[in-house]
Amino acid sequence: MSADTPENTVDYRDTVFLPETEFPMRANLPSREPDWLDRWAKIGIYDRLREKAGRPSFVLHDGPPYANGHLHIGHALNKILKDFIVRSQQMMGKDSRYVPGWDCHGLPIEWKIEEQYRAKGLNKDDVDTVAFRQECRRFAEGWIDIQREEFKRLGITGKWEKPYLTMDYHSEAVIAEEFMKLLMNGSLYQGSKPVMWSPVEKTALAEAEVEYHDHTSHTIWVRFKPRNGLDGAKVVIWTTTPWTIPQNRAVAYGPGIAYGLYEVTGRPENSTAVIGEYLVLADALAAQVMAAAKLDEAMYRRLRDVPVSEFEGVQLAHPYAGIEGGNGEWDFDVPMLPGDHVTDDAGTGFVHTAPSHGDDDYQLGLKFGLPMTYNVEPDGAYRADLPVFGGQTIIQPDGKEGPANVSNIKALHGQGALLAKGKLKHSYPHSWRSKAPLIFRNTPQWFAAIDVKLEDGMDTYGDTIRQRALKSIDELVQWTPVTGRNRLYSMIESRPDWVLSRQRAWGVPLTCFTKVGAKPTDADFLLRNAEVNARISAAFEAEGADVWYTEGFKEKMLDGIVDPADYTQVFDVLDVWFDSGSTHAFVLRDREDGTADGIADLYLEGTDQHRGWFHSSMLQACATKGRAPYRGVLTHGFTLDEKGMKMSKSLGNTVAPADVIGQYGADILRLWVAQSDYTVDLRIGKEILKGTADSYRRLRNTLRFMLGALAGYSEAEAVAPEEMPELERWVLHRLAELDEAVRKGYTAYDFQGVFQTLFTFCTVELSAFYFDIRKDALYCDGADSLRRRAARTVLDLLFHRLTKWLAPMLPFTMEDVWLSRFPGETNSVHLEDFAETPAAWLAPELATKWDGIRRARRAVTAALEVQRTAKVIGASLEAAPVVHVEDATLEAALKSVDFADICITSDLSLTTDAAPSEAFRLPEVPGIAVVFETAEGEKCERCWKILPDVGSHAHPHTCKRCNDVLG
Repeated sequence: MSADTPENTVDYRDTVFLPETEFPMRANLPSREPDWLDRWAKIGIYDRLREKAGRPSFVLHDGPPYANGHLHIGHALNKILKDFIVRSQQMMGKDSRYVPGWDCHGLPIEWKIEEQYRAKGLNKDDVDTVAFRQECRRFAEGWIDIQREEFKRLGITGKWEKPYLTMDYHSEAVIAEEFMKLLMNGSLYQGSKPVMWSPVEKTALAEAEVEYHDHTSHTIWVRFKPRNGLDGAKVVIWTTTPWTIPQNRAVAYGPGIAYGLYEVTGRPENSTAVIGEYLVLADALAAQVMAAAKLDEAMYRRLRDVPVSEFEGVQLAHPYAGIEGGNGEWDFDVPMLPGDHVTDDAGTGFVHTAPSHGDDDYQLGLKFGLPMTYNVEPDGAYRADLPVFGGQTIIQPDGKEGPANVSNIKALHGQGALLAKGKLKHSYPHSWRSKAPLIFRNTPQWFAAIDVKLEDGMDTYGDTIRQRALKSIDELVQWTPVTGRNRLYSMIESRPDWVLSRQRAWGVPLTCFTKVGAKPTDADFLLRNAEVNARISAAFEAEGADVWYTEGFKEKMLDGIVDPADYTQVFDVLDVWFDSGSTHAFVLRDREDGTADGIADLYLEGTDQHRGWFHSSMLQACATKGRAPYRGVLTHGFTLDEKGMKMSKSLGNTVAPADVIGQYGADILRLWVAQSDYTVDLRIGKEILKGTADSYRRLRNTLRFMLGALAGYSEAEAVAPEEMPELERWVLHRLAELDEAVRKGYTAYDFQGVFQTLFTFCTVELSAFYFDIRKDALYCDGADSLRRRAARTVLDLLFHRLTKWLAPMLPFTMEDVWLSRFPGETNSVHLEDFAETPAAWLAPELATKWDGIRRARRAVTAALEVQRTAKVIGASLEAAPVVHVEDATLEAALKSVDFADICITSDLSLTTDAAPSEAFRLPEVPGIAVVFETAEGEKCERCWKILPDVGSHAHPHTCKRCNDVLG
């Protein structure tokens, strides 16, 4: 092997086909992506796709984000997943439409405007309702514009110039119409029952508006004296809400619980127990109760069983009976009643029952005719005229505890009723907006009865809302992941009636009228009149829901139909979940880009929406449409920091989409989503994003190589598959397999699977195998050589598939790649469909053969790497290894191809002879052994192979192949 010196070298660089491309190595996404957004808007990509006729429809219906605040990483995850689906369905031949929307009404915006008022020293109640609502509308409009630009910056495609808004006049009219269907079909009723109530916000809350946090509550054990029976023994209850004691109307016992009679025989000085008193307790809980009263086992004894039959007919005295200043408020009998909800898991085995402040209590009250109480005002204070406690607050306007609990504990102690007290840290409901604790409070509210038979003629899936919902869940909806089915089914199976009303101002009003003097149970309590409903709908369509609050509106609606003086106008507003639950009607049904049957192919949101949008949409549509408004539901997890902790501003571990885009670009954020398993909670942070960016660079390099190697390619070069070398036919086989895998993956919404499959193909099978092998042919073969033309044909086929397959996930980068080959003012990869890939490319026998070849290559490559590490060689072309193959079939396969080319060596020998002991073996590739030998001959200055014939041709320092190419 001769040494290379300036005197005996020739510069052949201009004669080889080195890659040529202007596609930059550095993406510079943060500064370049906005230009593509402008370009897509200018050429009208979304609308041009709508011009493709005759395609089956696919509609992902957008769950509306709330029009308040900048986007957080959860918003980005949600919208990016939706975009993957919309784009991939389009490229798989559908007319895939996406109309973004916003939830505009509700407490968060109202709360913001009230905060502004308070800062100015104004009182909301002194402001005209319409003027207040207009301020809320302007606030929402401002945030919609901000969020729209932030969503677009993520590369989200859709009808951005014409989104749906729940506060549009048509939307408000349809929401009212949907509500009035409940009015007409018999499911709407007014009831007085305990609901989750926020004293801070002065409104009822739906379960979806409630979150649970740790909270420390007062706990008390209270004696109730019998007025008859039980041999004078006192019944002990336990509660974590001392403020509800004034509302007590019964004590419940468990029919299946074992009770005992206990006598106090001793007490320490700091105990409120009384020596000689008799207490009735559940046997399983007696020791815990006595311990709370600071009594050890020697200070009490069990006297006998107390069968539950002894409780029948027993009347107890209220603990506040005869209290000083009570004015007889509590001098009534308190009955003992059986309740299936009573257990001996905690407490005393008896449940203090206040029908106005708990659902179990309320149900027991309904069963036994217990009176409701109205002691607690909307602001969380006792009514001013309640004896002893009047005006005291349970929860103060700032969300902190008021004096009511402590006042009750002191009063109980003064009455001799307090057996013990303590504190308990437990999970407790809070408002997800004000973060303040909630209470159960009895208020007149409007409900949708979900078990009432509906007279609407839509009974295919049942004749009640609950029946229709449960049947829809099981028969009409595909759940991704399938666990979503169980979550929603169990929630709807056990839920109570839907509380529709809110005592607020910014929302769609409950468009109904009640008859003056009538009771809610009277048949004519609600005005049910189709003409009145039509007038309301027309007014809302023309002027929006604000018109409900204008002077004389009631008279205008009722004149000529009924006497307006006979009816009262309702001013509560609808739960915002009813707004968003109605979107199927004013988006899917009413818009020209909706669906023929008003049903969406897919709803996609986070797992919390089983109790939110999925849930309310299901109930609302089952009430007004007779079935679910969707055929598919996909749910994703929440976003966590790199340590798996929930993100919060106080912890400083939040990741803002705008910051990621500013540093890396939107495609990196999208790639993070593509690489993640969205069915569980997703982690994100600096190190994770660094890894994502590294994956992106590796993928970009693969695409850049393709672009460079395809410089100047035209269809005239194309080689038919049957004429191609085996290696190229193997790549085509892999493309055919990938085409099926990609389509199946996108159809199943398995984006992680799609990306990982393509990324592995690009980095392992292309960059590290096929490209590595074919660089020699691409650079050094003659322009007309079959091998080079076949390779470029395959590269072209690869290009058309990889760019399109990856476009839904990386729209900016794939547009950059596409336009690098196919520039043009109106061109875009996003106007393309996935390329059709012939099934004839599949060649399973060839694939099996090449699996063996690739395994053998791995052994040779590993053997050469040992020599490279030892600095025996600098490059694999300096080697001419001897490869010992035990399997004759594999040896024949290796001999049928140019195995030296495949291993990127200058020469290579194959033999079935036994390998010497010192030969290199790779444990995971049995039956192959490699003996290293150096290549003999001189280095070709054009292709760098070391061959014996170099220097014997007309062109100095060239091998035969290169000499022939040079001519």
